[in-house]
Amino acid sequence: MRIAVSAGSAASLSAAVLLVALATAWLLVRQSRVARRRAAAAAERARRQTEQQADRLRAELDRREERLAGELDRLRTREDDLAERSAAVARAAAEAGELLRRRAAELERTAGLSAAEARAELVREAESEARREAAVTVREIERAAREEGEQRARGILAGAIQRLAAEQTAETAVSVFRLPNEEMKGRVIGREGRNIRTFEAVTGVNLIIDDTPSVVQLSCFDPVRRETARLTLEQLVEDGRIHPLRIEHVHERSRAEVERRCVRAGEDALLAVRVGAMDPELVRTLGTLRYRASYGQNVLGHLVESAHLAGMMAAELGVDPEPVRRAALLHDIGKALTHEVQGSHAAIGADLARRFGESADVVHAIAAHHGEVEPRTVEAVLTQAADACSGARPGARKESLEAYVRRLERLEEIARAHDGVATVYAMQAGREVRVMVRPEVVDDLGAQVIAREVAKQVAEELTYPGQIRVTVVRESRATEVAR
Repeated sequence: MRIAVSAGSAASLSAAVLLVALATAWLLVRQSRVARRRAAAAAERARRQTEQQADRLRAELDRREERLAGELDRLRTREDDLAERSAAVARAAAEAGELLRRRAAELERTAGLSAAEARAELVREAESEARREAAVTVREIERAAREEGEQRARGILAGAIQRLAAEQTAETAVSVFRLPNEEMKGRVIGREGRNIRTFEAVTGVNLIIDDTPSVVQLSCFDPVRRETARLTLEQLVEDGRIHPLRIEHVHERSRAEVERRCVRAGEDALLAVRVGAMDPELVRTLGTLRYRASYGQNVLGHLVESAHLAGMMAAELGVDPEPVRRAALLHDIGKALTHEVQGSHAAIGADLARRFGESADVVHAIAAHHGEVEPRTVEAVLTQAADACSGARPGARKESLEAYVRRLERLEEIARAHDGVATVYAMQAGREVRVMVRPEVVDDLGAQVIAREVAKQVAEELTYPGQIRVTVVRESRATEVAR
């Protein structure tokens, strides 16, 4: 009984399993069908959408094709119109060319000129008219520029001159030296006049002693020589020991002192006009002009004055004033060497400045300040103007003094040109020339020959009042030292 039940339960379980499997298979088949139907529906929808889009695109393409066909028709119509117009223009151009040819031929026939000749004539007339108009315009511009330039130049010069305060003193060729007492005159003259003769021979300065109480005069055209002699006499009088050897010794010290003063004067001039560094030799040469005069005007004072004027004018014109002041300060430096070097002081000064490293503009301004060289720079023109302003102001110069100095310098040059001459001094305001010769070269007879030749040459070349005495001194000295 128990076995029979077990067999029935197994059969029921198998039938249930079979039913479940069948149900599962049916469900799967049903789901598969549903999925196929859904896929078919989706595909159908996609196909319909695609067909719809294709229909829209075809319609849009049809519309665009119709528009393009219309545009093409219009372009063809416009092309035909342009072709017709081009043909009309070509015909009009041909007709115009023909008319121009006929007109030119008629003009040539009427005027008797070819087209090229007529064109050339028109060009010449136009060019001539343009030249006339240009010349009138240029003259008007030049006139206006000249008037304005002259007006501005007058204003600049007047302003510079008014701003400059300068002394109006003239240099002389005589210095007055006061002695402490009348007894000193005798000591200066010395026994039988040996001291005064030695003093004049050593210094080259004429010592004038007259009846004026306690006063002697130093006369010499060379201011440097005169200043050296004045210092020599001052030291001799202070020391009280006056004899020939002492005079020579003191004179050497005085020359060194004058040399130092020249250097100091040059340095002071650079500071006064605000000019930069300069070669020491150039500074010393500039300082020697402190003791020189031109037409009675102190040369160094004239240079400083000219530098100030040139600097003020340069500032008014908007030009860098430093090189202008430098050129104006050095423009007459050649006067320090005119008695040593042949040539004009402008050429000598330009060569000196070039040798000591000055710029080309400064050298050119020095060379051109008297018009010997054509001025090409602003510095040269302003240097010329400043030089003229300084020299032309009232009381600045005296022509007679310059002529006097030149005559004395020429006296010394004539005597110095002879062989065997050691030193030459023009004395007594040019009425006497003392020539010291080297005794080992010139004998007594030769000294007489030199005196006669110098006197003859002076009489032939120079113009002077009265007479000029030529004295040739031949002196031998023997010096020994006792030890």
